[in-house]
Amino acid sequence: MPTATLPKHYTDLIALKRQAGTLGSIAALVSWDQETYMPPAGAKARAEQSSLLAGIIHERNTSPKLGDLLAQCQADNDLNAESTPEGANLREMRRDYDLATKLPNELVKALALAQSQAQEAWKHARANNDFPSFVNDLTKVLDLTREKGECYGYKPDGEVYDALINEYEPDTTAKEIEAVFTPLRDQLSAFIADLTANGTPPQTDFLSRSIPVEKQHRFGQEITARLGFDYNAGRLDTTTHPFCSGFGPGDTRMTTRYEPTNFPDAVGSTMHECGHGLYEQGLPKSGELFGTPLASAVSLGIHESQSRMWENMVGRGQPFWNWALPVANKHFDNAFGDIDLDTFVKSMNTCTPSFIRVESDESTYNLHVMLRFELERAMISGDLAIKDLPAAWNEKFKSFLGLDVPDDARGCLQDVHWSFGLVGYFPTYTLGNLYAAQMWETINSQIPDLDQQMAAGEFSALLTWLRENIHQHGRRYSAAQLCERTTSKPLDAAPLMRHLQRRVKPAYGM
Repeated sequence: MPTATLPKHYTDLIALKRQAGTLGSIAALVSWDQETYMPPAGAKARAEQSSLLAGIIHERNTSPKLGDLLAQCQADNDLNAESTPEGANLREMRRDYDLATKLPNELVKALALAQSQAQEAWKHARANNDFPSFVNDLTKVLDLTREKGECYGYKPDGEVYDALINEYEPDTTAKEIEAVFTPLRDQLSAFIADLTANGTPPQTDFLSRSIPVEKQHRFGQEITARLGFDYNAGRLDTTTHPFCSGFGPGDTRMTTRYEPTNFPDAVGSTMHECGHGLYEQGLPKSGELFGTPLASAVSLGIHESQSRMWENMVGRGQPFWNWALPVANKHFDNAFGDIDLDTFVKSMNTCTPSFIRVESDESTYNLHVMLRFELERAMISGDLAIKDLPAAWNEKFKSFLGLDVPDDARGCLQDVHWSFGLVGYFPTYTLGNLYAAQMWETINSQIPDLDQQMAAGEFSALLTWLRENIHQHGRRYSAAQLCERTTSKPLDAAPLMRHLQRRVKPAYGM
């Protein structure tokens, strides 16, 4: 429907959602600052700021006026055709409103306060390898998160975890995730065992050569700009745990981290966050749509598919490094000048169980996710006491990855997510890998010379495909619908296993 002919009750509704979206962008900016440049002494005041903003935003998103306008719009048959942007916008706004109105404002403010406090407690606990100092703050966040899930509600045969994951991956349950994860874990375990028993690990010693962080940063900026990230509408900073925030039109912030002797960690993190950043920059946030579902990501699984695609499908492949290795040597004073392309690419495709999720390889990464899924599900259900998390983590880590965890900093304290109350978030990482692999097969069939383009440092055709098929739709389609629209098939684990077979086995001479 042309904008000029839209009824006033719809344009008034959009205006309210835009205001709430603007307030949300301010809250995101406050959180970004806390993770990047805020001085430590500002933590107490920042927690109060975050709590106040969360309360104001919640009041906006649950206001009777918004509810009345939404009801008027949904009673207007001309606006509600499922195939139209307006119909999709209203459908998703109703879902958001119904969920938001189930949460008391005091709970929202209390959770924001507890999250901000726990975030600072986590930083200190991780730095000092001191899990006991984090127990009280984490317990408070998870208690409030459980209360939030109970407010949302769930089906009689479900569990509170279902209500929480619905925030990130709508219409998904813990049992459905378990049904996908269990056979995938068995396939991954067999794949890893085969590599371990029959393969020859590639040379990797050169990857620990010391590269100054400022040079790594400049390299990261050059490759992400080449991938398509618009630095006139974004920036790249450093933090403890990499993330990306799309605040609003023209402002998308990426963060990464650097270690002088672990160059692959920075490359992987930077390309990962660039994938998120490209999605955020590709969403239709301009004009009046900002703050509405059509300008928002459909799910974290789809969001993660974008980051994992650029990090892994692109960033670990020979075509990418055909272009990027000379660029790296230019920035790094020819640090890898004695390493040929084939050797370098093999080193980026190892299968080596390790302690840190964000540093893990493609083959073992999903086992890290499955471990967290099982543990957070148990903590929320009450089957696992918070104080017992380190022991449970270490036992499960040994079972899944065969390693004895040396300390909590490299164990249950390594991720920031639980301090934010992001329960139900972790499974979307593996869902993202599955979506990415399935999309990648389709992309390569539709852009048959993609490898040649990437080898020449040309990524515009890939980005254009993603813009047209994923980014521009926002939440117009569900994640499952988007998957079928783009790949003509429902989500399946087979493409991911085919990708690993093609990519990793050659690195091991198999």
